[in-house]
Amino acid sequence: MEILLETKNLTIEYKSINEGDNSYLRAVSEVSLKIQRGEIYALAGESGCGKSTLAKAVTKLVSPKSGEILFDGKNIYNQTQLEKKEYPKQVQMVFQNPYSSLNPKMKIYDILKEPLDINTKLKKSEKDELIAEVLQETGLQQDCLTLYPHEFSGGQRQRIAIARALILNPKLLIADEPVSALDASIQAQIINLLKELKFKRDLTILFISHDMNVIKYLADRVGIMNKGKLIEENYTGTVFRYPKEEYTKVLLSSVPSLK
Repeated sequence: MEILLETKNLTIEYKSINEGDNSYLRAVSEVSLKIQRGEIYALAGESGCGKSTLAKAVTKLVSPKSGEILFDGKNIYNQTQLEKKEYPKQVQMVFQNPYSSLNPKMKIYDILKEPLDINTKLKKSEKDELIAEVLQETGLQQDCLTLYPHEFSGGQRQRIAIARALILNPKLLIADEPVSALDASIQAQIINLLKELKFKRDLTILFISHDMNVIKYLADRVGIMNKGKLIEENYTGTVFRYPKEEYTKVLLSSVPSLK
């Protein structure tokens, strides 16, 4: 299959925040992975293993120390001016906490319209049409547009965050722990929504989570990270049935099950 996103020996470090300390913490260490177009690829591992840092590098929120990130075969840190303008439209991110990622002073209509105002030259009627379409896709009602984020439940806010991410019709959606702050029943709704969007939009999703049950249900392939390194990678069913690394076995043994 065609590769949409690839990292090659990606290394990311953070400078110490302690005064007078010039040392660096290595958050991601020489990670190489490939994500195929149209698949859901999950990055799994305990908190602090580097999975969210890797996602932030793909969205250019942090810069790598070394290595490459290729999107559609092109290095995202070596782009022409036109490619730099187009890249944010192609890669969008949904964060863990929908309340903190939505501007509390903006109505939902303005939250959804803002990416279109910044990145397109569409007429207002065309923007309104796209907003109506994305509301329908994400299971939101038209009357929500006049409300503010605090007037919604956590699950509805996450739907709004997903709608905002989809409004520019990206090729890659990065979902960073998008259901960990939600109740179990609402988690299932959001997970099923992501699955539907994958097929409807031919969307590629990088799904980041520490919840192996969610990953087992949702992902086509999974990569296991530990201490900044990608230690195992395979089709989801294979990793769950035949884990190779001891860390992966421990991670899977910690998943609760009902017998």
